[in-house]
Amino acid sequence: MTIDPGALREALVLEALTPAQDDSGGQVGDWVEVGPVFAAIVPVGASGRAGAGQRLEKVTHRIIIRFRADIASGMRFRKGARVFLVTALHDPDETGRYLVCIVEEEGR
Repeated sequence: MTIDPGALREALVLEALTPAQDDSGGQVGDWVEVGPVFAAIVPVGASGRAGAGQRLEKVTHRIIIRFRADIASGMRFRKGARVFLVTALHDPDETGRYLVCIVEEEGR
């Protein structure tokens, strides 16, 4: 996989879920900004299926960023109103230069 560093021009915000307790003693979470990143967003696919009387849509993308050690599955990227949940990530050529994040877009 060849990655053009000039293609990383989409400004995104990386966010992590921090657990907190609600008033009833249960767990809730708040999304906290980890930091800004520049990325390339590559559409991968979309699928839909009907279930329980509703339509379930799934839109996936590859988000490519410069390598950073503080990112993990379960985090998310935000671009304005668009939210991308990280489901998997890998270093495409194992050089520690880039990360390819497989994400699902929420709300699509």
